[in-house]
Amino acid sequence: MAQVLDIDRCDLECDINNTDHRTDLNGVDRLILRRGQPFSISLYLRSGSFQPGVSKLDLTAETGPQPSEQYGTRAVFGLSDSIDTSCWSAAVSSSPCGDTVALCICSAPDAPIGRYTLTLGPSARIEFILLFNPWCAGDAVYLDDETSLEEYIMSQDGIIFRGDHNYTVPSPWNFGQFESGILDVCLRILDMNPKYQRNPGKDCSGRRNPIYVSRVLSAMINCNDDKGVLLGNWKNDYEGGVSPLSWRGSVEILRNWDAQSCEPVRYGQCWVFAAVACTVSRALGIPCRVITNYLSAHDTNNNLVIERFVNEKGELMQSRDMVWNYHCWVESWMTRPDLKPGFNGWQASDPTPQEKSDGVYCCGPVPVKAIKEGELTFNYDAVFVFAEVNADVLTFKKEKDGSTSRVTTTSLVGQKISTKSVGSDAREDVTHLYKYPEGSDEERKAFKKANHQNKLHHQQLNQDQLITIKVSEDMRKGCDFDVFAVVTNNTHSDKKYRLLLSACAVSYNGNLGGNCGYKDLLNVELSPGEGRKVPLRLNYSKYSEQLTSDNAIRLAAMLWDYSSGKTTLAVRNIVLEDPQIKVTILGEPKVKRKLAAEITLKNPLPESLENCCFSIEGSNLTGGNIISERLNCSVGPGEDAKVKIYFTPTHSGLRKLVVDFNSSKLCHVKGYRNVIIGK
Repeated sequence: MAQVLDIDRCDLECDINNTDHRTDLNGVDRLILRRGQPFSISLYLRSGSFQPGVSKLDLTAETGPQPSEQYGTRAVFGLSDSIDTSCWSAAVSSSPCGDTVALCICSAPDAPIGRYTLTLGPSARIEFILLFNPWCAGDAVYLDDETSLEEYIMSQDGIIFRGDHNYTVPSPWNFGQFESGILDVCLRILDMNPKYQRNPGKDCSGRRNPIYVSRVLSAMINCNDDKGVLLGNWKNDYEGGVSPLSWRGSVEILRNWDAQSCEPVRYGQCWVFAAVACTVSRALGIPCRVITNYLSAHDTNNNLVIERFVNEKGELMQSRDMVWNYHCWVESWMTRPDLKPGFNGWQASDPTPQEKSDGVYCCGPVPVKAIKEGELTFNYDAVFVFAEVNADVLTFKKEKDGSTSRVTTTSLVGQKISTKSVGSDAREDVTHLYKYPEGSDEERKAFKKANHQNKLHHQQLNQDQLITIKVSEDMRKGCDFDVFAVVTNNTHSDKKYRLLLSACAVSYNGNLGGNCGYKDLLNVELSPGEGRKVPLRLNYSKYSEQLTSDNAIRLAAMLWDYSSGKTTLAVRNIVLEDPQIKVTILGEPKVKRKLAAEITLKNPLPESLENCCFSIEGSNLTGGNIISERLNCSVGPGEDAKVKIYFTPTHSGLRKLVVDFNSSKLCHVKGYRNVIIGK
C-alpha cells in the first residue's frame, strides 16, 4: 500500500537554484525559476523515511487567482522515476538519507509565467516565481546563442541611439532589470492590465505565450487606455512631471509607478517607452533589444504615404502625417506558431502611443521578416510598422490662395535602423533586416506583395537643376556657424532662380519650432554648368532661444525656376553637438570597495552656467539609486564644471556608470563610463 510522505519542512536551496537558473542577480532570498528547467529542493520528513516504490507524493502547481487545469494554470502530477522536461514532473534525485529527501522538479516549458504555489502532499507548500527560459529548447523564446543571451537577457545597461541619421548619438541607459524590487513591479504590470481585470483566469493562461505577453506590455508601458507606466508628452512643457530627457534608466520610472499606486509617471517619449519595455521584457525572460529607426514615418491613415506641405516661403508646415528624426521601438525574440513557417525570430513591438490597434494604443508584435517581405496581412500591425520604414513622402507647396502644387524632393524614410551591438557599445545597422536595398528587384517584389506599387522614392530628381544642403563640420551648441544651399545649373541654357533658405527649431518627432534664420534671394543667375554656394549664418544668440531639448534644427532650401515654374525642395535636419562629459574612476574597482568618479564638463557656451548638477546611476554600482552632486558656484564660458561622486559596487563584471549633467542653460547632457569591477 502506498505511503504518503509526511513533510515537516522544505529547503528551497535558493542560492543554488537561482544561480543555476540565472536569476541570482534578483537575489537569493526567494525561489525564482525559469520554465522547462529542473530545480532541486530538500524535503525534511516529519516521520518515517522515503521508500522507493512505496512512498507517494502528489504535487499541485498553481498560478493566478483562478487556477484551472483547462486554462493550464493548474498542474497535478506525482513522483516519476526520472524528470520529463516536456511537462510538469518530479523525481527523487538522490538516495534518501534518513528523514531527508532530495527532490528534483521541472516545470513545463510552456507553463504560464508568474507567481506559483506548489503544494506537496497534504500539508507542505512552497512559493516561487516562474519566468520565460530562452536557454530551454522547448521554450518559445529559445535563443541558441550564449553571447546574444548575455546581451539581450542578462545585460543590465545599454546604448540607445538618438540624434539624426547624419549624426547618430549614442545615449547610455540603465535597464536595471535585476535591481531590487523590479521583478515584482514587472509582475504587477501584468496584473494591472485590463485583460487581467476582466478575466484573470484567461489572462494568466495567456502568459504562457510570449506573443500575448509582449502585446500586453506594448499596451501597458503607456497609460493611454489603462493604469500603464508612462504618460507621453511631446509639447516641451513638462509641468507636473519631468522632461523625458531627465531619465537615465528604467529603475526610477518603474519604482515611481509602483510607489504611486500605479499612477502614470510623467513624462515619456519614444526612447523612454522602448527602454522601459526592454527592461520589463528582459526581467520576464524574453530576449529584447531597443531599435532606432531614423527618418521614421508616422502614417496616420495607413495609406503608406506621408503628405507634407511648405508655404510660399519654403517653410515646412505642420501636418498630421510626420517624419520623425528618429523613432524607437523594441524587438523581442520568439517563435510565431500562429503564422506560416519562416517568421520566427525578432518581432517588432512599439509601446509608444501613436495609433490604436484593436481599439487600444499598442503595436505588435509583428515579425521583422514580414516587414521586409511586404507580408502586411500578418498579426499584429504590420501595415503601421511597414510604413515607418517604407512610406512615400509627397511634398506640396501651398499658396496664399489655398492652391497647391507638387514639389520635387528626394526624401527617404527608414534609414540607418540601429541597435547596440552584441558585446560592445558600437552601433549595429539592422536596416537589411527590415528592407531590401532601395531600388532592388527584391524591394520591388516586396512592394507588389504589399499591394503598394506606386512607390515614388525612385523618381529622379530633376536633372536640369540640383539643390542640396551642406553643413559645417563643427556644429556645436554655443557656436555661430554657417549652413549652405548648393545650387547647380545642369542645363545648356542660362537660368534665373529664386532661392529661399530657412532654418527652424524642430523636435525629434517633427514638431516645428521658432525661426533660427532666413534668406530670400530673388535673383540667382547661373550659366550652363555653373554652381553657387549660398551661406546662411546661424547665430547662437538667435537659435539658443528657439532650440528644444533635442538640439535639432531643420534646414529647408526651396528653389523656384522662373522659366519652367518648377519648384525643388531640399530638407535636412542637423543636431547640435553637446560637450563631452569626461569620467575618471579613482581607486581600484572591486566589489564593496568605495570608489570615486571624477566628472568634468567644459562649458561651451558664451555665457555662464548656473545651478550645475551632475547625477550618476548604474546597475550594481549605485545600489539602484541616483546619486547627485551640485556645484555651489557658476561656471563661466570655457571653464570646467567638476565634481567627485562616490559609489560602492555590489557585483563584479563589466558595468556602465551613466552620467547626466543639468544647468540653467545646458540641460540633459549625457555621458557614461564602462567600469570592470573585480571580485
